[in-house]
This record gives sequence, structure tokens and C-alpha cells, in this order.
Amino acid sequence: MCIQGPVGRGSHNDIIDVMVVQNLLNMNLGRYAGVQPPAQLQPDGRIGLKTIDAIQQFETRIMGLPESDGIIVPGDATLKALIAGLPPGYVEEKLAIVMPQATASRIDLYYQPLLTAMPKYGITSELQIAHFLAQLAHESGSFLYPEELASGEAYEGRNDLGNKQPGDGRRFKGRGLIQLTGRANYTRYSQASGQDFLAHPERIANEPLLAVDVACWFWADKRIGAMADRDDVKAVTKAINGQADGPNTHLKARLEFLFRAKALIGI
Repeated sequence: MCIQGPVGRGSHNDIIDVMVVQNLLNMNLGRYAGVQPPAQLQPDGRIGLKTIDAIQQFETRIMGLPESDGIIVPGDATLKALIAGLPPGYVEEKLAIVMPQATASRIDLYYQPLLTAMPKYGITSELQIAHFLAQLAHESGSFLYPEELASGEAYEGRNDLGNKQPGDGRRFKGRGLIQLTGRANYTRYSQASGQDFLAHPERIANEPLLAVDVACWFWADKRIGAMADRDDVKAVTKAINGQADGPNTHLKARLEFLFRAKALIGI
């Protein structure tokens, strides 16, 4: 489901759920043909009179219900009608539903590179797209962090990452929307792409196409697609994070991204 709990009057109103509903309502404004639509909402995750009014107007004017209680519940007819009103296929607007905390500028920055890179690496099935976007959303903080926040000092001297030269930890810290880490991995990606990222590793974080491409390459290189096609979220998470579950995997957050991605794709 796109939301985990009820949204509207008198509800718990989880901030992420409210943002999802606000985005869905905005994306359905075009259905008010010939009549004045409700005001566009600011997707801030805060429930208020404007959001409740937009729910009521959608239910009575678009769905034709005789009355509205101003509440949307996971799996109810209103949520299904909102999803049905979205454009078909994988389109830019839907990323705001999968990653409600992503800014419009960040979505715009990475959408076209995703359109280019995903087919290139065979990420084309519905399940693969859903799992890939969910993992990407979590790993990058909803497109906010194409580079690891930590300095990389913790990777210094890590033979398993090929960090054998002084300064390799910092030089080859995690970069990309699924973070490439360590001299050995930078070397392999350089060989696969035909570009030298050992001399200029910062490019992977600074250039949106590369930040997406390296994530897609990692997905294909680790053969994660087959795990996604089995809908095995723990196997997918382990291939990316190194663990299938546990506190450091944040599996619940990954699942929430996945539920939204699946709902929008229609799985």
C-alpha cells in the first residue's frame, strides 16, 4: 500500500503518509475538468483544513460519493481511485510518491539518467524497477546524498576493499546512489565503463548520470535482478548492504519504499 495508516480527520496522520496523500491529490487535480479544482497542496506532511477539504472534494466530486468523512484508509476505494488517476507507466511524477521527502529539483536531476541507465543494465521488469527504486531511495536518502557523509577514514587499510595505498579510505569513500566503495570497486567500475575513476573518483557523486549508472552497474554486476524478480527483499538488501536484516539494514524503511513503488507500478 502507498500509505501505512489512515490519513485525514481524527487520524494518526503519519507525516510520510500525509505527504503521499497530498502528492496524490495534487496529481489528480487535472480530473476536475470544467470546474474549479481545490487548491494545490503543499506536500509538507501536516494535516490541515486544506488537505481534508481536498479529500472531501475528491470523494464527492470525482468519485461521486454522496458524502465524505475526510479520511483515507490503506486499501480503500479512495486510495485506489487516486492511484488510478495517475499517468500510466514509469513517469517522473510518480517518484514523488515513492520518495515523498525527495525535493522536486532532486527528482528532476535524476529522473532522465534513470530512464537512460535502467534499460541499459536490464532493469526492466516491474519487480526489478520497484525493488531498485526502493533500494535507491533508501541508500541515497531520497536522492539527497550521492556521496557518503562520513569521511571514509574508516575504510583506510581495508584489504577487502583493495585500499592498500595511504589515503585510499578517503579517496574511495562511498559515492553514487548505491554507494561504490573502495579502490577495488572503483577499479572494476572504471574497467567496465571505460573511464578512469581512480584519478577522479569525485565524478561519481558530482555527475547525476554517473551516480545513477554506477548504481545500475552494481545491481547488474551483483546479479540482484534475479533476487528482485523473486520478490526477495531480504536477499536484495543483503546484496546491497551486506546483511539481510538487523538494525543497520533499516529493513522497515526499505519495505515502505518498496510498498509505495509496487502500488504505483501496479504489482
